[in-house]
Amino acid sequence: MTVKYELALVLNARLEEEAKNAALEKVKGYIADFGGKIANIDDWGKKRFAYEINKMKEGFYYFIQFESEDKKCPNELEAHLRIMEPVVRYLIVKCEEKVKAKKKKARVNTEQETETQV
Repeated sequence: MTVKYELALVLNARLEEEAKNAALEKVKGYIADFGGKIANIDDWGKKRFAYEINKMKEGFYYFIQFESEDKKCPNELEAHLRIMEPVVRYLIVKCEEKVKAKKKKARVNTEQETETQV
């Protein structure tokens, strides 16, 4: 069964364009190496942090949607992201649960509307 994930990635804002692209390619390579398939990459560009992190006030934000049949993929990816120097912050979330929760909530709301109409 294929599971969908989203990786929120923040890279150091002091990186040159080449280093930033190299770090992003390395992350994409890790996803592919661990059995993942990238569906979409959203580049949000340079954004200001809500608070200072390691004496930095800005970072490059990326949101990468990927899917994998191997349940070890996010854990392996996280282990490699943790030691990458250009990575300031990262977060991997499982997207499928959100969809199931929305469907369940919609079904409950529909049932409640049906009951009130009867």
